Amino acid sequence: MRPILFSLTPELPLQVPLRTALGADAGAFQTRRFPDGETYLRVVSAVTNRHCVVLVNLVEPDAQFLPLAFLAATLKELGAASVGLVAPYLSYMRQDTRFQSGEAVTSRVFAGLLSEQVDWLITVDPHLHRYRRLDDIYSIPTSVVPGAPALARWFARQEGPLLLVGPDSESEQWVSAIAREIGQPYVVGGKERRGDRDVVVSLPDLSQYKNRRAVIVDDVISSGHTILKTLDALFAAGMKQVDCVAVHGIFAEGVDERLTRDGVETLVTTNSVPHASNGIDLSPYLADAVRGRLPR
Repeated sequence: MRPILFSLTPELPLQVPLRTALGADAGAFQTRRFPDGETYLRVVSAVTNRHCVVLVNLVEPDAQFLPLAFLAATLKELGAASVGLVAPYLSYMRQDTRFQSGEAVTSRVFAGLLSEQVDWLITVDPHLHRYRRLDDIYSIPTSVVPGAPALARWFARQEGPLLLVGPDSESEQWVSAIAREIGQPYVVGGKERRGDRDVVVSLPDLSQYKNRRAVIVDDVISSGHTILKTLDALFAAGMKQVDCVAVHGIFAEGVDERLTRDGVETLVTTNSVPHASNGIDLSPYLADAVRGRLPR
C-alpha cells in the first residue's frame, strides 16, 4: 500500500518532489489557532493500517513541536501502521554539553521528547559535534542523509575552473569529498571563534588559484558570521568572484542579503529549508532513506 505524506506546513518546497519520488498519497489535515493560542487539528485522510510520513521544517522548533506532536499522536490513535518523521534540518543539536552550571542540555531533552512522538527519524547533515551519531541521544531508529552528493551534482553542472573553500576544519571532510568527485581543488580556512559574533578566518596562500571562481561550501549558514569572514579573506587574497553553497540556509537576521551585498555573486542552498536560494533538490536522497524505513 502507498504511504501517506503529511507536510506540517503546505509551503515546504520538498513536499511535492518527495511525495512524487515516494509514490505517496498526499495526507490531508486541518489546523487552526483558537483565540487563546491553542492548536486545533483534525486528520482528514483515512490512515488506518497506512504508513504515514510527516515532513516538517524544524528551523523554528518551539512553534513546530506541539503541532507535530498532536499530528503524530492523532495518526497513531487513528490506527496508522507507523508514523515516521522527515526533518531535513534537525534543530536543538547545538547545546550538546553543559558549558556552565545549571544549563539545560537541550539536545538530549529534545531528542527524548521527539523520540516519544514518532517511530523513526530521517534528517540531513545534523550538527554532530560531541556526539558520534544520533543514536547516542535518540531512542528511535535514525537515518542521516549526507548533503554532499546533492551538492556534488550541482558542482558538476558548473563551468570553468573552481576552487572549493571550506570555512573551517569541520568542513574539510566533506568539502574534500566533493572536490575529489568533481576533480577541482579545495582549501580549508582556519577559524578562531572568540565569541558568538566574533570570528576570525585565515586562509592559506591562494595565489595559484586567482584565475578560478571561489565557492564557499558549508553545511549550514545560520548567523553567517563565519561565511562573511571567509568572504572577506577571499577578497583580501585577490579572488575576483565568490559564490556560496550550503546544505541548510537558515539566514538569521537577514544575513543572506548581507552576503549578497558584500560580494557573493551566487547563493545556493538545498531545499531542506524554504528560501529563495533553494536550487538543489534533496528529494531523491530523502526518498531512498524513507523507502529503507518502510516495509517492503
